[in-house]
Amino acid sequence: MNKLTQTIQDYRGRASAFWIERTEQERKFLGVGGAVLGVALFYSVLIAPALDGGAKLRKSLPELRQQAAELQGLALEAAALRGQNTIAPSPMTREMLNAGLTARGLTTQSVSVTGEYAKVQMNGVPFPALIAWLDAIRTESRIAVSEANISAQDTAGMVNATLTLRQNAGGR
Repeated sequence: MNKLTQTIQDYRGRASAFWIERTEQERKFLGVGGAVLGVALFYSVLIAPALDGGAKLRKSLPELRQQAAELQGLALEAAALRGQNTIAPSPMTREMLNAGLTARGLTTQSVSVTGEYAKVQMNGVPFPALIAWLDAIRTESRIAVSEANISAQDTAGMVNATLTLRQNAGGR
């Protein structure tokens, strides 16, 4: 600390010597210049950024209000849609399942439908086509796989599958 105080005292001494060497007119000029410099620094560091930020906020406020109104409208629309009844899919039938399987080039050993459950057995079908069919019936008819037994064959990508399917009658 001693060295720091000594350095500060040295600077004060030099500043005093510099100030004493100046004439009265130079002292006034330096005082006014220092005050102007201080005010300019204060304005540029504290005042100008606040004014610019306020102007930017005032400029973007109408757009933000419009976006908020759109979001509120969308929220009201979503709430209204949530309360609406969804259209129930057509009931799961053997013919409907067979038509979807045939459309994807899948052949079955057997398809049996009992109420909201169906059992489908397939041998030697391409796995990607099977997954695509399952995804399609899940989204289009709300049919989910409740039990699956899938085994790979020696040929790459070919499987044997026994599936138990259930249609969700509640619509969800």
